[in-house]
Amino acid sequence: MPNRFYGAFDTERFSGKADAADFRTPFQIDRDRVLHTPAFRRLQNKTQVFWSGEYDFYRTRLTHSLEVAQIGRSICHWLISRGESLSEDFFIDPDLVEAACLSHDLGHPPFGHAGERTLNHLMAPYGGFEGNAQTLRLLTERIFSAKRTGMDPSRAFLDAVLKYKSLWSELKNADKLPEHHFLYDFQHAWLDWAMGGNDFPAELPPGKERDSFKSIECQVMDWADDTAYSLNDLADSVRAGFLRIERIEAWAEKNGAEVSDGTPLGELIASIRKRKVDPFVGSRIGKYIRATTLTTDTNFLSGASNRYRFRLLVDPALKAESKLFKKLAFEVVFLSPQLKQLEHKGNHLLHGLWDVLVKRYVTGKDIDGQTFQLLPEDAASEIEQADTEEKKARLVCDFLAGMSDGYAARMYKRLFTPDFGSIGDLIG
Repeated sequence: MPNRFYGAFDTERFSGKADAADFRTPFQIDRDRVLHTPAFRRLQNKTQVFWSGEYDFYRTRLTHSLEVAQIGRSICHWLISRGESLSEDFFIDPDLVEAACLSHDLGHPPFGHAGERTLNHLMAPYGGFEGNAQTLRLLTERIFSAKRTGMDPSRAFLDAVLKYKSLWSELKNADKLPEHHFLYDFQHAWLDWAMGGNDFPAELPPGKERDSFKSIECQVMDWADDTAYSLNDLADSVRAGFLRIERIEAWAEKNGAEVSDGTPLGELIASIRKRKVDPFVGSRIGKYIRATTLTTDTNFLSGASNRYRFRLLVDPALKAESKLFKKLAFEVVFLSPQLKQLEHKGNHLLHGLWDVLVKRYVTGKDIDGQTFQLLPEDAASEIEQADTEEKKARLVCDFLAGMSDGYAARMYKRLFTPDFGSIGDLIG
């Protein structure tokens, strides 16, 4: 039975080419293309909370993305089951949401958000770096094609991963460069295409107002990501010994948060005491899924697509609980000296790699009078063919952002540690 929720505007691809005869829907094709890319597989060795490889059971960007996809699909099925605005032939496509969820972290570099901040700092003279903007770059320019033409995504899929819709130059000012939540300036054509050529109205200026304007699939992906981040990462933090009862109680006292029976923190503490954190997280995920409903909206794109006719509403109490858990994890775990030391190490590694690669491939300065070939042939050739310093720097950034944690560490040691590496090592 055809799904009336989507029309030709939503399924159109940037190239204008129609999908060849296929038993799959356009959104299933989008999802399958993402699943079979090296960029997706590299997420298995990229940091989520703790450095990948520390222990087998900690989440990585890959397992996090899979969990977000499961939650996103479940939200779609929950909304259909409510039988209010949706029906069997008019529904938010779970395959489309899954594709967006699987893709949402593709552009994140090694060493987590610390790596993202480092690359943004290093790329400040060349237009910045942002994980979500890099995801868009991968989908549209870098993956699924030997010719580096991207995967030719459908409009609905591309729009579903566009959490942010402001350009780098729109957010920067004379005193400060944007830290995050932007697209690269050269991506304006993709943003314009996703919006169907419609200009943003005056009430949606660059920044938070514009970023809040999301398709319904992007909203579902965003809440699924928040759910996984605020709950599943808690479980890892408990296993790692960072979230202990005494630390939670001390944090709660400092922040004026309740820990009595029946409160979110009280129930978390009880689950730790009973050694039942996973059941606590599992039941909470179900509550967060069932906390969603739909409402209708009227805006400058609601007439063009049902994707903008609806907004996702989340129960305020559970939204506040998610915010509380994220704040707890950030202040007790992410700001701990142990994780900050690892972030410093990742920052140091990326700085070292950037410095030598930019000197060799971007600024045109030989290293100590010698021309070393430091990158795989295809990457080096593409950089050398770029006609501006900005384009060369962006390609070096692409190479660094695409690294897994382990690959970055090994390459750093091959370049800078005397007793590491051999002639038999593979660089790519």
